Amino acid sequence: MSARVVSLQLHEQHGAHPRAVAEVSARVGAGIVGDSHGNREPRAVLVLDRSTLDAHGLAFGDLREQITIDGLPDVTRLAPGTELRVGGVTLRVTGECEPCTHIGEMNGQADVEAFRVSLEHRRGALCSVVAVEGPIRLGDAVSVLVRA
Repeated sequence: MSARVVSLQLHEQHGAHPRAVAEVSARVGAGIVGDSHGNREPRAVLVLDRSTLDAHGLAFGDLREQITIDGLPDVTRLAPGTELRVGGVTLRVTGECEPCTHIGEMNGQADVEAFRVSLEHRRGALCSVVAVEGPIRLGDAVSVLVRA
């Protein structure tokens, strides 16, 4: 099975749950257009595999990811410098998203530390936008272009 985009989320305001959308645009050096993390390099875009959400009984956007994919469960462990093609956008992995206790609080977890630990090496890959040829849409293919 090839990897595909299954959810796109916009964080329009810090502290609020992201909003599901069918398509996003991106800008080099600025992340996803309209997203509150867009100018926060190197954390402009968080890509997460659906398997993490499924394993924790979570819904799209609960881990504040902008792009949820299905079919690349090791996305969190991709080395910095790895490039991903997601629809019309090329992303470069800048590192693993380290889970914090705040994410457990936002998800109403009784034991935020246990929740944080359960997300270690599973919270997704932080990425920067390095090239844009078009939008990212639900159902778009995801491929690893260059492994660092």
